[in-house]
Amino acid sequence: MKCDLHIHTYYSDGVFSPEKIVDTAIDVGLGAIALTDHDNILSYNVAKDYLKKTGKQDKLEVIEGVEINTLYKNYEVHILGYFMDDTNSDFRELLKTQQNARVKQTKEIIALLSKKEGIKIKYEDIVKQVAEGGSIGRPHIAKAITNAGGTVSVIDAYAKYIHDDSPVYVPRKTVSPQDAVEIIYDAGGIPVIAHPHDLDIAEPLIKDLMSYGLRGIEAYHRKHSPACVEYFSSMAEELGLIVTGGSDFHAPNIMNGQIVMGKNFVPEWIYDKLLQEKKLIDMA
Repeated sequence: MKCDLHIHTYYSDGVFSPEKIVDTAIDVGLGAIALTDHDNILSYNVAKDYLKKTGKQDKLEVIEGVEINTLYKNYEVHILGYFMDDTNSDFRELLKTQQNARVKQTKEIIALLSKKEGIKIKYEDIVKQVAEGGSIGRPHIAKAITNAGGTVSVIDAYAKYIHDDSPVYVPRKTVSPQDAVEIIYDAGGIPVIAHPHDLDIAEPLIKDLMSYGLRGIEAYHRKHSPACVEYFSSMAEELGLIVTGGSDFHAPNIMNGQIVMGKNFVPEWIYDKLLQEKKLIDMA
């Protein structure tokens, strides 16, 4: 089954609603998708309800996923999770902790922007950019700065204000990747390290995270070259981990409007291996 296991909606930093994601996935010929918004799982039920309402359940399988933003030794490490028991108390507390950290960071940056740069933006200007209850973050702050006339573009806002060396930037106090992996695993989920090419410490970190329950590596990603895919696929095989993949879709290409969802090659056996891994975890 053709799949895309890394997709964002407007419940985090994507631009499409879950309903739009479902229709687009069907249009591009996908049979299974995972909704992996940052630090929340709100899009899943919306998508499932839409499939049921429109009678499209037989056209698309939607997996409940998440992408947890973590910090480790000054590295931002993203941990994907699939098939969690969303009633698990520790998992729910993890999401709550992450959301609170996002709110705290945002309000502190807003205060510094006003005090040090004279850029006046309101918390509501940021919250309204996501669906109710969704995850606010750096893209939304950058857009609010631009909308307030603080910069000429979102890219400019990132360059001036949304980075560690900026006098108005406040790092988010987030959980460790070890905690995220362990909580996802203990909630019956499959923890996977996302786009590891971003990390020059990927190999030792992956080996460390295995002791906390890491079960997979996202080898297929739109930023990964064929050589990179081969490298991380071989690593996964050597370590006994599964391989996953996805487009990490957020929005159509800004230059040509192209939809990248489902466009990067993800072998059809990826989905079957994910289901097999879930069965193994449930049997453990």
